[in-house]
Amino acid sequence: MINNGSNNKLETYSHLMRRAGVGCSIDELNEISQIPYEKFVDQILSPENPDSFDEDNFDRYFSHEGIDIWSGRWLYRIINGGYPLREKISIFWHQIFATAWFKSEHPNSLINQLEMFREVGLSDLKTILTSLSKDPAMLFWLDNNDNIDGEPNENYGRELMELFSMGVNNYTENDVKNAALAFTGWTFTQPIPLYPTGHYASNFKYEEFRHNQDSKNFLGHTGNFNGEDVIDIIVHQPATANFICRHIYNFFVEDEPQVPAWNIVAPKNPEAIKDLTDSYHKSNGNIKEILRTLFNSEWFKKSKFKHLKSPAELVAHTLKTSGNLREIKPGILDYVSAITNMGQHLLNPPTVEGWHTGKEWIDGGTLNERVNFAVSEMNDPNKPGIKEIINQIKTSKDEITNENLIDLCIKLVGQSNITSKTKNDLLEYSKKIEGKSLKKHLDRTVIKLIQVIVSTKEYQFS
Repeated sequence: MINNGSNNKLETYSHLMRRAGVGCSIDELNEISQIPYEKFVDQILSPENPDSFDEDNFDRYFSHEGIDIWSGRWLYRIINGGYPLREKISIFWHQIFATAWFKSEHPNSLINQLEMFREVGLSDLKTILTSLSKDPAMLFWLDNNDNIDGEPNENYGRELMELFSMGVNNYTENDVKNAALAFTGWTFTQPIPLYPTGHYASNFKYEEFRHNQDSKNFLGHTGNFNGEDVIDIIVHQPATANFICRHIYNFFVEDEPQVPAWNIVAPKNPEAIKDLTDSYHKSNGNIKEILRTLFNSEWFKKSKFKHLKSPAELVAHTLKTSGNLREIKPGILDYVSAITNMGQHLLNPPTVEGWHTGKEWIDGGTLNERVNFAVSEMNDPNKPGIKEIINQIKTSKDEITNENLIDLCIKLVGQSNITSKTKNDLLEYSKKIEGKSLKKHLDRTVIKLIQVIVSTKEYQFS
């Protein structure tokens, strides 16, 4: 039955679950809202059963080949797994450290990179950047396998600072040259040829004889630096704390302007960025501790529905609501295709910049795809999530009137941001569906109302 507790309290817990994962059912919401908020944040950051995912059962249905299969695995994990934040953070880093299949055409490397983000994504930034710098997919993506003493390649050294840690105008061309020299000799083992048995993994390889041994000047420091030394210097830069924390704010709190504008456009909430950077410095760049600060803050609790869902978030959130992916079954690739059709081909971003986020997810074509997907998913009263919504309504102590039914549907779908105008439109629509036969045709009416709710502008936001 619907919890009669404070609506504001329930909405705050629901908001937390949308940002730390992709939402929750009303039964889950009623359960978690009994836990003190800060204690529940601790559980989200460090769950007791993080690996509640049946890998063997998944492998019965799907092979290990292909990036779309692994995108489907990610989708299933974030909906059903015991550690949704781990899946969310892997896509967060994938968005920033964008590496794409279209260059390497080697799915194993990209899959291993995503698994690496899952493994270290909530650790400290030094560990994350070191793991990234030794990742074969990234080494090939930014040509560091061609970076050798005497013929340095500056691609990775430049993007490490510009796109991955500090942002523009916080380093010099001399810093780029010396960073490149520090990463000379960092390469990967050549994988066994594809044919006749399939793809094989590649591993990091350090070739000391190709490494530049000269003294280097980097961001005001001098020494015979290797890549780890450069990373250690970078993570202690104030610019790095600001850049990474603004990314975290943009992903978990509120849509910011696109990254290229950050050097000329101030953050929307400078106080929040300061709170996050203070946490960064106190914890030596520990991402879990930064997120603890974020989730417990008042400005986070007030940021409901200020983030436009990415295609992956919209599909996952819709499936979480409908309950249509609670079991491993054929057809999961159709959901991956839906994400791609909305403009986000996971593990294959368009450029080294990743995807442009926020309102740039939306155009005439992608909006149509988003609405059609959500409406089509909410079409069957026998889907587990929809059945739960209908049962909640039937067991509600409230009288079933058009007005109450709309309020219950909005609450159970989790869209407390529905405006009064939209609610009035829903009321007029509900009166046309069945007239005076509301209780007799309740299931059908609920389905139609939910479909209208998920087709609204408000549903595009989390």
